[in-house]
Amino acid sequence: MVALIAIPVLFAITVHEAAHGWVANRLGDPTAALLGRVTFNPIKHIDPVGTVAVPLVIYLSSKSLLGVPFLFGWAKPVPVDWRRLRNPRWDMALVAIAGPGVNLLMAIGWGLVLYSMGQMLGLIEVPAAVLGAVVQMCLIGVLINLFLMALNMIPLLPLDGGRVLSALLPRPLARGFARLEPYGLIILIALLLLPNGQPPGLLGIVLRPIVQAAFAVIPASDLIRANFPL
Repeated sequence: MVALIAIPVLFAITVHEAAHGWVANRLGDPTAALLGRVTFNPIKHIDPVGTVAVPLVIYLSSKSLLGVPFLFGWAKPVPVDWRRLRNPRWDMALVAIAGPGVNLLMAIGWGLVLYSMGQMLGLIEVPAAVLGAVVQMCLIGVLINLFLMALNMIPLLPLDGGRVLSALLPRPLARGFARLEPYGLIILIALLLLPNGQPPGLLGIVLRPIVQAAFAVIPASDLIRANFPL
């Protein structure tokens, strides 16, 4: 069970961070590339607490206590030097949105694998244990990527949605908004635990409609809803 969760989590977070670095490099800042962070090697991106321990505990506890899986975690941020970007303000927004964008693409990819497995059942005999493991991994892969996409698009720094909002705000407002960044993680944890101390809390209320809307573009979404009602 741990492997079924760990593999999609590592892919979701690793590719998310690599996408930030890749787009930054294309837009003129090679910092992440020079540090070896534009890579699918998860070791380069893993934060032992934020990438492994916290997502696993929250996923298992939310599924067992609430019946609805929820994911919360983070990786080591990819360094971006905005001064080296060709159009710093707008390019930072593009760098930011690359992460959630690639999470949506990965969710679609996991959904395609799930759909393909369903199409092959009548043509190829697959051992029940293998089929069950692949299906569960695909289901988890879709949900993890959709929740990470939705979480990162919340307009709060240091999340990607906060970077996009900062680029859209007039400069004086953007400077004031940037002062909230040191408190962003505290605000997220508060939203995660309020009002009763159990995840997903108020954060789940915000994220659930976004994830449900994203199902419109996910193959085999009916199967996902049947296994994980949201």
